[in-house]
Amino acid sequence: MAAAVAGPEIERLVQLLARLPGLGPRSARRAALHLIKKREALMTPLAGALQVAIEKIQICKNCGNIDTQNPCTVCTDTRRDQSIIVVVADVADLWALERAHATNGLYHVLGATLSPLDGVGPQDLTIDALVARAHDPRVTEIILALNATVDGQTTAHYITDLLQEAGVKVTRLAHGVPVGGELDYLDEGTLSAAMRQRTLF
Repeated sequence: MAAAVAGPEIERLVQLLARLPGLGPRSARRAALHLIKKREALMTPLAGALQVAIEKIQICKNCGNIDTQNPCTVCTDTRRDQSIIVVVADVADLWALERAHATNGLYHVLGATLSPLDGVGPQDLTIDALVARAHDPRVTEIILALNATVDGQTTAHYITDLLQEAGVKVTRLAHGVPVGGELDYLDEGTLSAAMRQRTLF
């Protein structure tokens, strides 16, 4: 058994950092050492920011985004197109679309995708709230911005069936050749999807 090289407080910091996505035990140790070395410049402000986040962050009652206000900044932005709702599985997807300035519509965060193997069913997602929002007379289009995985596409089909009575246009993100992609390096599924969804030049 390896001897302890630091006190229990430092070991606890390393263990907590190791739980973050993308950080294993080694990366967590490096991050912990960096925080400790930069205690005044980094660790103290980070601890303060985490405490404020614990106290102020809320889940938006309209769309499921996380923010320090409820409804969130996106939902209260009057410049947004109220006729479009972009459906995403997770807040990370919402943030990705916002970074890309891909849409000016509103959002709806499902919380996950349907995954029977993981025990995630329709009752675990915010699908009922989405269907209710789709019946708003201002809404004319629902964009399903879900991952091109089996679970993502299953969720998209399930939602599409439920939205048939809402009288809205249901669209999904195009699948195919990425910008800057070379055909020789793409998998067969991506190439097939790109060919099926070809557009006029």
